[in-house]
This record gives sequence, C-alpha cells and structure tokens, in this order.
Amino acid sequence: MNFTLVDKIEELVSGKTIRAIKQVSMAEEYLADHFPGFPVLPGVMMLECAIETAAWLIHEHLHFAPGLVILKEARQIRYGHFVSPGQTLTVTADVLRLAPDASEFKVRGVVGSATAIQGRITLAHIRLGEQDAALAGTDEKMINRRKSLWETVKPRPGTALSAGES
Repeated sequence: MNFTLVDKIEELVSGKTIRAIKQVSMAEEYLADHFPGFPVLPGVMMLECAIETAAWLIHEHLHFAPGLVILKEARQIRYGHFVSPGQTLTVTADVLRLAPDASEFKVRGVVGSATAIQGRITLAHIRLGEQDAALAGTDEKMINRRKSLWETVKPRPGTALSAGES
C-alpha cells in the first residue's frame, strides 16, 4: 500500500527542521473502523505522518538521493490528544543527526496547542542501486515519484525554505 499523509509543508530549514500539516477528514476510511462511533486518527498513522515529515527534510537536503527512507527505530513515543476529523495535525521534526545513510529526529505533532504525539525516530536511507545494480531503475522511479510529490507539498513562496530551493 502506498499513501501520502502529509498534505503540505509549512516550513523547512534544510538540514535542521521541518513543519508539515495533515488535515484529517472523514473521507479517510480507516477512521470509521478504528474506534467505531468515535473516529480518530490511529496512533500508528500519527507516527507515519511524523516519519513522512522527517523524510521530506531528508529528500530535500540530500537532493532526493536516497530512493527509499524507512523507519529504523521509534523511541519514547508518547501519545496525548486525539486527532479527529476536521482537525489539523501539525508535525515538526527537528534533526538530531543527519548522515548520508541514516538520520535521527525529535518529532512532535500537535492539534492547536495540545500534543498528540512526540518522541524520537531513526530513519534509514536506502539506495537500492548501491545494494544491487539491477535495482538502479527502481531507485530512479522512486526518486522521480518523490520529486513529483514534492511539487504538491513543498513550501510556498513567502514561507521559510532552504537556500537555493525553488
């Protein structure tokens, strides 16, 4: 299954921090089944939103070089406020370590001023073509897909953006 939870990046300081939003809507089918009669964004989807947010910073900072960015470890994840349809989850990911092969972030998601999720995540940066030359084409397809999605979610003019980015 392939999906995108991040709707828009509001702020990005290359290699340092990123803030993105997720608008929660009843159109998301999994909400109705999570707690019948009490639709809320599942905690695992909040975590996925934090992962996606951090991954966008990695893609932008490393010029989309890793075709794949995946969760390696989640630590000290705590959940607080529920996120319901009609609400906006704002996720911030602050870099603790950013290297070519892996990164660590402190993440926090809020609804208004209430914390919905917080913790630390470690992401692995994978270049399939380096592991197996036959997968270089797959890497290229994944990079091109990310670049295309970037045009939809990237910060708009007038927001904080990394130097040299358009």
